[in-house]
Amino acid sequence: MTQPQPHDPRPATQPGPPPGSRPESADASDRPHRPEDLVAHAADRAPASDRSGPPPGDGAPVTDHLADPLGDPLTDPVADPVADPLTDPLATPPDVSPSDPSAGPVRDADRPPAGPPPAVGPPQWTPTSPPPAPLAASPAPPPSSPPAGPPAGPQAGPAPTVAPTAPPATAGEAGAGGAPAQPRRFMSATDFLDRRADVADHGPATWGWRGRVRRWSGGLLSPAMGRAEAAHERDRAAVQRELSGPRTIAFVNPKGGAAKTTGVLAAGYTFGTVRGGGVVAWDNNETRGTLGIRGTRGHHRNTTRELLGDLGRFDDVAQSRIGDLGSYVRTQGDAHFDVLASDERADVTGTIRADDFAAVHGLLERFYRILLVDTGNNMRAENWLAAAAAADLLVVTSTVREDTGYSGLWMLDALQDAGHPDLKHKTVTVLSDPSPKVDAALARDLVDVYEQRTRAVYRVPYDPALVSGSVVPYARLSQETRRAWLTACAGMAATL
Repeated sequence: MTQPQPHDPRPATQPGPPPGSRPESADASDRPHRPEDLVAHAADRAPASDRSGPPPGDGAPVTDHLADPLGDPLTDPVADPVADPLTDPLATPPDVSPSDPSAGPVRDADRPPAGPPPAVGPPQWTPTSPPPAPLAASPAPPPSSPPAGPPAGPQAGPAPTVAPTAPPATAGEAGAGGAPAQPRRFMSATDFLDRRADVADHGPATWGWRGRVRRWSGGLLSPAMGRAEAAHERDRAAVQRELSGPRTIAFVNPKGGAAKTTGVLAAGYTFGTVRGGGVVAWDNNETRGTLGIRGTRGHHRNTTRELLGDLGRFDDVAQSRIGDLGSYVRTQGDAHFDVLASDERADVTGTIRADDFAAVHGLLERFYRILLVDTGNNMRAENWLAAAAAADLLVVTSTVREDTGYSGLWMLDALQDAGHPDLKHKTVTVLSDPSPKVDAALARDLVDVYEQRTRAVYRVPYDPALVSGSVVPYARLSQETRRAWLTACAGMAATL
């Protein structure tokens, strides 16, 4: 049977080259390849059964899947590796190398043109059996094992699609758990002033030998403050801190002689002088208390009872003024706070109830920023319970005595059983020494147990100026007493 001759793309009028000689047109060493040369090379490599019909380049579309890499149904010339004839039974061995002695003479049309490789994709081989169904694309082999077959040059056809990847996150772009971090916030002008206020220097020393050196040198030598003086300035700053609204502090202990009234007056003096006013001390005894007696006497004898009878004067908020309270409260002079005394008349009957407390408390909150409430000894009274419920802070006062210490603990047990929320964190303790010498072991025990039940414990030393029980001489209080109460009030303000 006669084998069909391959199609020769050269014109019929051009004489063919002598056998065994290389045609002049095939020498591409000195000229670029023409499109018809590439088409002819692909057509010569196609099987005879695929050469029927008009030759490529005559206007007919290219249908040869071996010549058109985009129409290959088996493999992707870019993504799929070249089949290995040793391991793939469907692969056809490559063409016999011209150096093989068993190979026939190489035709000029079969010789690949010189120069850069054609952009028609890698050589393909015709399978001897029908192609299998298309399979899922397998991953590319690792770089250590390159695919078998001739090296692939520049490929024609669509470029492989590469999924865009996000750039690696830089420092500060991602937060904990992969969540996006907050954008960097630069310091504003207000932040700058706040930071400067935090690191502001309190000035040169005025206490001890440091202060004496400064005075003796006429200011040429200005040592910095010592530890105690610096702590004193920090306590003053804590007492002067801003509050978002009026605050109520109730001094409580159901036993008489527990230094409640003394503590209210000392705290009023400290808050008044350090903060600069806006402080009132209120005797919320249900009948008769001693706050009006221990404080500086006024030119009137009006008390909470008279204020309750004249509350109608203050119903009009637009017309009522703090000066109108001047006929009911008693100013404390240089201590810069006021005192609202309890009932002092012996002919008056009746008690202060919860509604009365609420009415007076609401009025005082309109004109004062710090309300110090002195409570009575009956913790079952309506006004006592109302004060404990309305207080932002409870101050348990006690002397270093076993009976007064026990009474304060018993009261905390009763409040705890009554369901007062967050009792420990809204309560502090002030322990006062009743004499120059106290039982050190008892003082340690009281401090230990009250530290377990309240937020903090503050010790106040004995002061002879308070022994008489008369009007508190604020100017004669010792420096140790003033500093102790400043520290205690700083702790109260921090809680508020």
